[in-house]
Amino acid sequence: MTTSGSGSVRIGNCSGFYGDRLAAMEEILQAGVDVITGDYLAELTMLILARQKAKDPEMGYASTFLTQLSGCLRAAHERGVRVVANAGGMNPRALAERIREFARAQDLDVPVAYVDGDDLTAEADALGLGKPLAANAYLGAFGIVRALEAGAEVVVTGRVTDASLTVGPAAWFHGWSRTDHDAIAGAMAAGHIIECGAQATGGNFSFFTEIADLAYPGFPIARIAADGSSVITKPDGSGGAVTAETVLSQLLYEVAGARYPGPDATLRLDSIVLTQEARDRVRVSGVRGEPPPPDLKVSVVEIGGFLNEMTFLLTGLDIEAKAELVRAQFDRALSVRPARIDWELARTDHPDADVQEEATARLTVLARDPDPKKVGRAFSNAAVETALTGYPGLFLAAPPGEGRVYGRYRPAFVPQTVPAHTVHLPDGTAEIIPAPAETRALAPTKLDETHDPADPAGPADPADAATTEAAAPRPTDVRASADADTVRVPLGRFAGARSGDKGGAANIGVWARTDVAWAWLREHLTADALRILLPETAGLRIDRVELPRLRAVNFVVHDILGEGVAYRARFDAQAKGLGEWLRSRVVEVPAEVAAATALDDHFAPTTPNPEPRP
Repeated sequence: MTTSGSGSVRIGNCSGFYGDRLAAMEEILQAGVDVITGDYLAELTMLILARQKAKDPEMGYASTFLTQLSGCLRAAHERGVRVVANAGGMNPRALAERIREFARAQDLDVPVAYVDGDDLTAEADALGLGKPLAANAYLGAFGIVRALEAGAEVVVTGRVTDASLTVGPAAWFHGWSRTDHDAIAGAMAAGHIIECGAQATGGNFSFFTEIADLAYPGFPIARIAADGSSVITKPDGSGGAVTAETVLSQLLYEVAGARYPGPDATLRLDSIVLTQEARDRVRVSGVRGEPPPPDLKVSVVEIGGFLNEMTFLLTGLDIEAKAELVRAQFDRALSVRPARIDWELARTDHPDADVQEEATARLTVLARDPDPKKVGRAFSNAAVETALTGYPGLFLAAPPGEGRVYGRYRPAFVPQTVPAHTVHLPDGTAEIIPAPAETRALAPTKLDETHDPADPAGPADPADAATTEAAAPRPTDVRASADADTVRVPLGRFAGARSGDKGGAANIGVWARTDVAWAWLREHLTADALRILLPETAGLRIDRVELPRLRAVNFVVHDILGEGVAYRARFDAQAKGLGEWLRSRVVEVPAEVAAATALDDHFAPTTPNPEPRP
């Protein structure tokens, strides 16, 4: 492949997580691309890989990447297709060596490079990060750029940002400099859209029933132009669909404010324009970028302790009384008390049910403690002891078991100059990638609001008024109204949503399908309204941002997930269903809003392109 700085580079993603579809790499390769990327890392994955490496110094990488690559390496080499993946995890050096062994076994001369320097575990204590199992900085794209410039056909990295896997090949192909912030931000947008694989082609999509063929959706491809604009598409003939809404849904996934920071640029989410050009072709344009922040985010994972849980099934009548009896007997039977015990009663039962499971509620008890013995069989046996003395119809969802370790995730930040961002080139030499010369501290925009019940007045400085609750629309009761011209419907009839985890926080991005629905959503779906609709968010700090070009609002609900996914603060530990719960809630809206259930032409080629607000 010849890079010319003009035209478009075709980048297809074949993995959205460690465990994604194994056949996806071959499918993307057959579709005809210039670069294949793969994202394998998440917060929990880093914990898993760190524990692997602790047991075996030659492990700690995503082994499924090798499985995918083994069947595609020859074809990729012969076609000049580059492969870039963060599958190196905690051990990119070892993974690079395994790839070289694969190549030699197939009698192939494949130049392989790897990027590291993200692993700050050894110096974590000195950096004020404590003594975690692993601490990894989110590196940028220019180590990947240098590897591709040096002729690498396969590049594996440790912890880089997900979008860097796309930014790197795009910057290499088009010859962007470190200060081409608009172009870099455009590639960041494309990278964020394709990083989760088939989520951009209909996976986890609110209006999935409108997609004709979702049994086996194709993986996304981004065609990125020299100015950073892109067209999102998928392999011809593959399942799923690429629409403005599937792309928008993924854009709203795991984001926060209007400024989306990365190591190489800050993407202005409020600048993005989506245009449905044709079937399965969505243009992403108008993207503005700013210099990156001076600090890098660090993923810090550690052993949080041990947990165990038991679920009692409560069938039929007197559910609340049965649950109370379980608690009383269980408390009496416990010989050793864990540090924390949480009970959750899920009223999944229905009256007069024709099926027993539909007549059954679930009562879960979850224990956590630093000592595994306190959440081991002694805890489980307390449930077993009540088997013949408890409520009528007592049975358990699973047999008793030992406790298991759980991880704790926390974000931290270090200056961009701290990690030794290093690229190891195919010829065996190594180069340090310098930190960006130009940075800019993040600041909220006029679109960003912070709503903290513990500090309703907000900051004292009037200059920060845009970030306080005072800047938000007045609270509105969206559940009930005395207006005779309104109707009660689920929010999801006229709005889509996507949610996900951000450490201990969760984001919920909500978009309107029509302009009339957007006018209502923008005014009435406030942080206070969210607390009414989702009572589990009451008392929690909520950040809210409007994205008018996308007809969307995004919420970040802090601390709803405790110490991260492995902590199991909620039964939906990654908040994947939080947005769909919100869509199911009934709101009172004008009749014209309730009727706005089909997507209008907002994302047609005539969409205006106003400048984003400061």
